[in-house]
Amino acid sequence: MRQSSGARGSAGSADASAGESAGAAQADGEVSAAGKSGRRAARRARKSGATGGKAAGADATGARAAGADAQGPSGPEGSGAEGPSGAGGTDGNGPAVGENPSPAEASGDKAAGGEGTKGKGRTDSATDSKDDDAESGLTAGGERPAKATIPRARKADTADTTGADGNEAATGKSGRKATRKAAHAKKADPKDRAAKRKRTARIARWTALALAVTVLGAATAGYFYYEHLNSNLKKSNLNLGDKQLDRSAANAAGQRPLNILILGSDSRNSKENVALGGAREDAGRKPLADVQMLVHVSADRSNMSVISVPRDTRVTIPKCTDPEDGTVYKETDRQIINTSLMNGGPGCTVAAWEELTGIPVDHFMMIDFAGVVSMADAVGGVPVCVDANVYDKDSGLRLTKGSHKVKGEQALQWLRTRHGFEDGSDIGRTHAQHIYMNAMVRQLKSGTKLSDPGQLTDLAEAATKALTVDKDLGSVKKLYDLGNDMKRVPSGRITMTTMPWVSDPLDPDAHVIPKPGDADKLFSLVRNDIALDGKDKKSDKGPKPTVPAAPKGAIALTVFNGTGTAVQPPATRRASDIAEFLVKEGFTKATSDSTPRAQADTTITYPKTAQRPDAEAVAKALGLPESALRMSPTVDQVTLVIGGDWRTGTKYPKTEEAEESDSSEEPTAGATGDGKSGENGKKDDKGGKEGDNGDNKAPKSSDPLSGGDTSACMNVNPLNRF
Repeated sequence: MRQSSGARGSAGSADASAGESAGAAQADGEVSAAGKSGRRAARRARKSGATGGKAAGADATGARAAGADAQGPSGPEGSGAEGPSGAGGTDGNGPAVGENPSPAEASGDKAAGGEGTKGKGRTDSATDSKDDDAESGLTAGGERPAKATIPRARKADTADTTGADGNEAATGKSGRKATRKAAHAKKADPKDRAAKRKRTARIARWTALALAVTVLGAATAGYFYYEHLNSNLKKSNLNLGDKQLDRSAANAAGQRPLNILILGSDSRNSKENVALGGAREDAGRKPLADVQMLVHVSADRSNMSVISVPRDTRVTIPKCTDPEDGTVYKETDRQIINTSLMNGGPGCTVAAWEELTGIPVDHFMMIDFAGVVSMADAVGGVPVCVDANVYDKDSGLRLTKGSHKVKGEQALQWLRTRHGFEDGSDIGRTHAQHIYMNAMVRQLKSGTKLSDPGQLTDLAEAATKALTVDKDLGSVKKLYDLGNDMKRVPSGRITMTTMPWVSDPLDPDAHVIPKPGDADKLFSLVRNDIALDGKDKKSDKGPKPTVPAAPKGAIALTVFNGTGTAVQPPATRRASDIAEFLVKEGFTKATSDSTPRAQADTTITYPKTAQRPDAEAVAKALGLPESALRMSPTVDQVTLVIGGDWRTGTKYPKTEEAEESDSSEEPTAGATGDGKSGENGKKDDKGGKEGDNGDNKAPKSSDPLSGGDTSACMNVNPLNRF
């Protein structure tokens, strides 16, 4: 009998791809013919449940049959010698990769190698690899079959099998096709699909976890940066006086105006400030508030008014208590307003402003020299203009005629210069500050600086490090919200003004005081939330009611005493006196409330349009002007607050005509849009009474400048030109 080549008592080695097996035994030594019969047998074997190495000993038609060479010579051994056993399949189900097994040719006996164990890829005899006498079928020649070899699956697409005589197994197309079929069968296996799904799920879970960690990390970083910016802010008490004014009344829609006091400090409390501000001998003294502006944002956010008060204005500074050491500073009317900052901090300046203007201050923001420099750098510089070459040796400002973008220390020089502008007084400096502020607002509103994240970070750092704010405004979010409120105002509806002034009789060469009439009118317009540009012709009347006033005895109203101010105690019994008077007039439901109030103007507020006739009836009985009426949902019924303008009597005092101004009075040399000097003290064209809403416009003596005016140019003092 002839045996297949490669049979020398041991099986040929086989390297199979995933799930591939190799090897065949021949029952009577003859090589099985390769052909269709083999493939049909393979299909029958698969159909009958044979997997892996079940068809051990079957003839292979491809090149992957271990030791099989259809055309090769026979070996010298006789029949029944230990020929190669059928190789077991892979660890998965399905036929051996690369195999086309045919049935064993031993008639009446079991196929060589016995029946493979289902799913294990090996023969029954392989269950005990050490026992060649395991229960298995005999070959046709009566010999036991060789023990099945179970090769490990490899990724390789082909297997190299070398027989005993060194001949390589033939490689053919049929083997490659069988390999692809077997790989496909393996891929379709349910267990493999389940394993793949598990791997995919694991990948998804880890990806989601990584993403969550990344997002959490970014959020945490953002939170810590937010807290870092908050920690940059310096905070102080809003008002250090014994009293403060009540908040501004809400309008008919429930909206309240905002009043923010902006202060510029000349503090030399750091080396940087000393270097920028000079005057090293002042390094140890308390700072002064050389820049003071009240920013009023209307309740409906449609317009913004700014009032500057010259630093040399003599005012009444109320009693203030320093929150740090408890020092009490007595009330004085002999100091100028910039010294108020020395009396415990910015909260005392707020108290002085409320006493001067009657306008309740909601917040303050204070900036020092270094802050001005860093802010100017952060916004990329601020465009300004001079009408001639200017050099101020005191501030160091030196500019040629025309437009310039000032930044860094040069921006600070612009804001501090007074000798170089107009008449060399502090009045000219306020006008220069208005041009600067208008230009900065326009630049920020344009958004050019805010589009770059890096520059935006610089601006946030500079702004928070530069500012001291009241405690209620002491967070980045509140500053952001405030900025959004202000951003809503169009540049053309921003009006910059300077308090109308006259020389101080006590020190006419050094100090000024508010100009009677014009200054009062300016403050009253802001108190009543009337735009200074004259474009806001709003009226508090609201829709005309369709019902008449209720009978006097049916009108419920409450009276408050709001005559107390920062420097004046409330007039005694004002609420009860007026309530008693109204009862005598037939308003039998009038009552007084002792809850402290404080406001400059007397007002009558009502909650609904239908109640306006009731409020008008009360106003008529007291002689109050129509401008005193307000509609606001913040009250429950008709409410009368007696203000600081009515401290005595039961009839409201008539307002007097504003004083006519003499054109010979000292000029302010204020900056105007055409570059010409304004004239302080001149009466507005239409004149009018204080608080008369018929003239909704800032007096000319306040030198109004529109925020939309890009042609404004500072007049240079002839003594400071080069």
